[in-house]
Amino acid sequence: MKIAVFSDVQGNLPALQAVIEDILAWRPDLTVLNGDLVNRGPLSRDCLLLFEHYRACHNWLPLKGNHEEYVLDCQAPAENALEGEMRRFAEWTLAQLGDEAERMRHWPDHLTLHGPDSDQWVHITHGSMIGNRVGISARIADADMVGRVPEGVDLLVTAHTHKVHQRRYGNTPILNIGSVGSPFDGDVRASYARLTFSRGRWQAQIRRLAYDREQAERDYYDSGFLPEGGPLARVIFAEWKRADLLMPLWKRAYLDAVLRGDIGLSAAVDEFLARG
Repeated sequence: MKIAVFSDVQGNLPALQAVIEDILAWRPDLTVLNGDLVNRGPLSRDCLLLFEHYRACHNWLPLKGNHEEYVLDCQAPAENALEGEMRRFAEWTLAQLGDEAERMRHWPDHLTLHGPDSDQWVHITHGSMIGNRVGISARIADADMVGRVPEGVDLLVTAHTHKVHQRRYGNTPILNIGSVGSPFDGDVRASYARLTFSRGRWQAQIRRLAYDREQAERDYYDSGFLPEGGPLARVIFAEWKRADLLMPLWKRAYLDAVLRGDIGLSAAVDEFLARG
């Protein structure tokens, strides 16, 4: 049995196309989208429609990530002007998706399956058992892992952090599959996982794939994401360019000052990005 699992496309169509081509060549028995197909990128609608094509033709399965949830939450008005400005990139994504956004509403959070004629269970979820915004990364100590890992499974497959990571918690192997569209581990290539059930156990392989980043960069501009997505869209774009996580650093350095009104949001982003 062969299973492909990919996640965190973030509206990056060229990266998704490269991963799909590789998946189709491998011919898995099942393909799972482990959340965050949309948002934080230029072509969420195109990515959603492409996924839905393979869902219809090949029975691909979706799981909901925090960004599907966040975009749908943006259907409610922002509480104030600053919140609206800070989430403008997500509101832009919602407008791009239009009625297609409703396709994501009832995507499940978890998938559990087992190998053929076996009780070797795999659990797939975007974040952890705590929620789709609570991930598993290398920096999390075992003492802080309580509640994040399901009991009685032989492999946990997770995502959310955009960093490939493998570890064990107790007797449970954990695989973080990284990101298709915006990795944060310094490697700009798309990543996804191949799971193979062989000789009574699950084996995992991470695939890293180059894709047309020049086209992807043009998409950030031509789609309107950068011109219309608000100041934080520029931080998101810098994360994609550098393959590094920057948003928490910006928040730590500037969010309180922005909330107090000491500096404007756009100026805070300019100052942060100018630091390199």
